Amino acid sequence: MQNKDKYQSLKQGHSCPLNNTLSVRLIQQSDFDDIVKMLGNPAVNQYLYFAPSPIEVYEAFFTPIIENTRQAIANKEWPDSPTLVIRDAEGTYMGMLGITPVMMLAGNFEVGHQLPEHAWGQGVGTLGCQFATALAFEQLGAHKVCADCYAGNIGSARVLEKTGFILEGRQQDYYRLENGFDDRLWFGMTLEQFTEQRPENCPEQGSEQGPK
Repeated sequence: MQNKDKYQSLKQGHSCPLNNTLSVRLIQQSDFDDIVKMLGNPAVNQYLYFAPSPIEVYEAFFTPIIENTRQAIANKEWPDSPTLVIRDAEGTYMGMLGITPVMMLAGNFEVGHQLPEHAWGQGVGTLGCQFATALAFEQLGAHKVCADCYAGNIGSARVLEKTGFILEGRQQDYYRLENGFDDRLWFGMTLEQFTEQRPENCPEQGSEQGPK
């Protein structure tokens, strides 16, 4: 399936393939429990400043996104902040992707991903990040896409590098940890950089470990 056909199917609320075993779909209410379970895993949330949180916090955050997505599909439009869920051929939850427009900066977007622990080390993060980044540039009119992660989250940093993002900055002691602090790494990609690398921007297997 060509990218154009994938995007059209996705926009209509259908699943579309990422590879032979994984598919991606816009978020639905039925995904909520899997997301909450993932965010409750200490191995995952050690690199997430917003988790763990009470379920009411997750409901307040995800319910408007799910409703906006439902309305966007009905109107044949992209959601305001496309949120994508990855599943394997058996329907097992394999992760979540987010594409968020930067407020008051048209054409600027941020991408992020979170994977459950059972999906680590299989190239899922790289594959998903590549797809989300391409969607931002090819469908949402992005001219700049950014992403960030904890400096200690080596797996996520590798995902961004393998996707083609460039390390653009580092904020020292940005995140508070249980014992100390961690830096924030800022990555970015311009439309020109995306266009130049697109022929080589093919899915590959990786060894990423962490979420986001």
